[in-house]
Amino acid sequence: MRKRINFLWITAFLLCLALAVLSAGCGNKEAATTGDSKEQGDVFKVGVLTSLSGAEVYGGNITKRGYDTWADTVNQKGGIKVGDKQYKVQMFYADDQSDPASGADAVERMITKDKVDFILGPYTSGVTLAAAPICEKYKVPMITGSAESPMIWQQKFKYTFGTIPAVNLTASYPVNTLVSDIPGGAKTMAILAVNDAFSKAVAESFKATAEKLGVKVVKYDIVPAGTDFTPLLGAIKGLNPDVVAVGGHEKEHMEVIKSAKSLGFLPKAFLMHYGVTNPDFVKNLGKDAEAVYGASTWTSDLDIADALFESSKKFVETYKTKWGDEPDYTATGCTVAGEVFGAALEKLGAKPPLSESDREAMVTVLEDIKVDTLYGATSFAKEGDNYHNNTGLEGLTIQIQGGAVKIVGPKDKKLAEPIYPAPAWDKR
Repeated sequence: MRKRINFLWITAFLLCLALAVLSAGCGNKEAATTGDSKEQGDVFKVGVLTSLSGAEVYGGNITKRGYDTWADTVNQKGGIKVGDKQYKVQMFYADDQSDPASGADAVERMITKDKVDFILGPYTSGVTLAAAPICEKYKVPMITGSAESPMIWQQKFKYTFGTIPAVNLTASYPVNTLVSDIPGGAKTMAILAVNDAFSKAVAESFKATAEKLGVKVVKYDIVPAGTDFTPLLGAIKGLNPDVVAVGGHEKEHMEVIKSAKSLGFLPKAFLMHYGVTNPDFVKNLGKDAEAVYGASTWTSDLDIADALFESSKKFVETYKTKWGDEPDYTATGCTVAGEVFGAALEKLGAKPPLSESDREAMVTVLEDIKVDTLYGATSFAKEGDNYHNNTGLEGLTIQIQGGAVKIVGPKDKKLAEPIYPAPAWDKR
């Protein structure tokens, strides 16, 4: 009888032990970590919220690469210097699934369960708008290296900042190039956009600039995500516009080009915004991507001094070695977001973990900071409709030429001549 009791006790003990081990391995499935597995107090815990699945996974992976390039480089150099000590960063990732509601839930879990010190923000503007109130609630600073909708900054969130100027500050540049800087420039334009915060803002800016320059807008459509562009482009083909301008993300942009080619439709120019600079755009479309115009704030052709990487040229080398592609302006904006947080922590002098008062003080530091980064002098507006947005960057007109991104405007910045009209599909 005693042997049976002992056997039952041993079995129960082993079962409990097994359950404990399993429980230890079943934490937050959404948040993955990188970096040294040190106790909090030895590292800054950094939350990264982006689209690792869903419709915007192309851009989500670009933001992750940009943030990771910053973190890996900082850690290789010993960490962020606070006083006489350096602290490495440990990254916690959450997948917003390309959905604002999922993003809000994910960022709250990172703040309450993972106890992150600050947030590197989402790829899309819609998720950023959903995550920002959560950061306000818990008083956790967030810098997005990607989101560009002016709606974010008009909300005047105290704890949210952005390194890329809002699209209404940059989308006018390629329209100006196509209309004013090219002999015999565009006279008519059709505009399509997906119904999300960023894409609608792109379309509105394209339309306002075109009308200001005397261009006739022959079609203006805002359509739901997942719309089949083929019938829309079929109708536009009959209107014969000089330019088809699209507000969307990489996936929609690629679908527009494929649909247009299937219809044998080729306007004098396709104009898009973000997505054209993403390496996946050219990889997936090949020669069909040629001559497509876009807007940017940075390209790998620029050479800018930088404290962490020495120069933007060295950054490009580092990024390309790590990921196999050159960075676009969003990947760079994400790396810059990390750089700005690092500079703010050095200036603040606060060690991990950050207290609520430390995080509040960081907001004040970020509002006053001016730091030289890959983007040049980076700072944030303290008032107005661009509150906490980095508004100091000048827009660039870019075009895909020979499979690469080339700066073709404004006139005083161009490094290549714009191609207009676009070559025929079978002449590329």
